[in-house]
Amino acid sequence: MSNDKLKIGREIYKLCEELWPITRSITGDGVRETLKIINRHLQDLVVNEIPTGTQCFDWDVPLEWNIRSAYIINPNGEKIIDFKNNNLHVVGYSTPINTTMSLKELQNNLFSLRDQPDAIPYVTSYYKKNWGFCISENQRKLLIEGDYKVYIDSELKNGSLTYGELIIPGKSKKEVFLSTYICHPSMANNELSGPSVTTYIAKWLQSMDELKYTYRIIFIPETIGSICYLSKNIKKMKESIVAGFNVSCIGDNNCYSYLPSRNGNTISDVVALHVLNNKYPDFVRYSFLDRGSDERQYCAPGVDLPICSIMRSKYGSYAEYHTSLDNLDFISPEGLFGGFDVLRLSIKCLELNNILKSTILCEPQLGKRSLYPNTSIKSNISEARKILNFLTYADGSISNIDIAEIIGTPLWELDILINRLIKEGLLKVIE
Repeated sequence: MSNDKLKIGREIYKLCEELWPITRSITGDGVRETLKIINRHLQDLVVNEIPTGTQCFDWDVPLEWNIRSAYIINPNGEKIIDFKNNNLHVVGYSTPINTTMSLKELQNNLFSLRDQPDAIPYVTSYYKKNWGFCISENQRKLLIEGDYKVYIDSELKNGSLTYGELIIPGKSKKEVFLSTYICHPSMANNELSGPSVTTYIAKWLQSMDELKYTYRIIFIPETIGSICYLSKNIKKMKESIVAGFNVSCIGDNNCYSYLPSRNGNTISDVVALHVLNNKYPDFVRYSFLDRGSDERQYCAPGVDLPICSIMRSKYGSYAEYHTSLDNLDFISPEGLFGGFDVLRLSIKCLELNNILKSTILCEPQLGKRSLYPNTSIKSNISEARKILNFLTYADGSISNIDIAEIIGTPLWELDILINRLIKEGLLKVIE
């Protein structure tokens, strides 16, 4: 990997490290703190609050949850579980408790994984009041009989759901949509890779001299956030959005993954497959039946937005998922840059995609335009062949990404060639 690429990967990883300690949930101060850090990178990010009780289609915004402290003290007076050491130790949305109970009683509110004895699981109880602690199975086996002091200093109150929105204007009011979530505590690939990579994609877009499309980028709590955002913006989104990606699990070093839109035939699907087939042909292709993130909402009947997902290890497919093993060692600067680059190339393909038409009949005389070698031998006519192949299919009826597929060349590698042909008057843009 080049130094420039590694530098970007390291910067994204550094953002993951900064966001790592924050206790996030679907509401609360952890989400606000996360957005405050992202806002330092993206000054135009607008933070919005939706009050508790607001109806969003079939859902209501829940009570806001915040937690300050939580621990368990064993019969010997030892603090054996402490929320401050790992914020996965407490079940998300746990109600406050301050009591003493027997081991038998406590066991009903402990969660561990027998098949992953060293891992602390990630458990939530968003919509039913409950409390609990998550521990490793090995730690659970060491618990002794006796009375345990159980303490959770948390609060459920009327508050709000918080999300961030960034609009990057382009020449067209047609939009490309990027969505990522900021609602999990300290997990690296499943949580932090998405918003961190998306932040750097947004910075790259803002650095561009000119964009064809307008970009709508949101940082939301998963599920309830996308439902709330759609309930506020669905009319505008259905009118404007032409493509988009749900950004999740995009920072590890494992194989790339693709999850299609519900119908699998949008321009987002075409672009994602074009990039992956050309860059990482060993990628894993999933069905929409394997969905599990916010594509469920964006592709729901009646919403039908053109959204698909490009990931590294897909959520739910790797052993570390939703456990303490999905830590900063599971992701890497190289893995994060790879995810960033695949998204960047996908967006570049969207920006480059047009319908073009050859302006002359029969083959053009490329030699007089210095587009064909003066001496024709096998070793130096491949570029000319590529030009002629492109012009052969540029009849004004199909897009240039379709032509790139036909002639077996990545669209991003055709950019300079296409611009040259337009400059020479051999191609014109139809759409």
